[in-house]
Amino acid sequence: MSFGLYAFGYLIVIAGVAYMAHLMHLPQHWIGAIVVVLLGIGIVTGVQNTRAKDPN
Repeated sequence: MSFGLYAFGYLIVIAGVAYMAHLMHLPQHWIGAIVVVLLGIGIVTGVQNTRAKDPN
């Protein structure tokens, strides 16, 4: 699976979580913090799952 596909999927998840937090009337700075944390998690897991394996 490519990193672009992972990134696109995580962006959809992040947008959904941010919208849900907005509907729950969370303050904007909390929504921003949640988005930053989810972006970090998305980048780390995307790189881990899409990097090429070392040949032995």
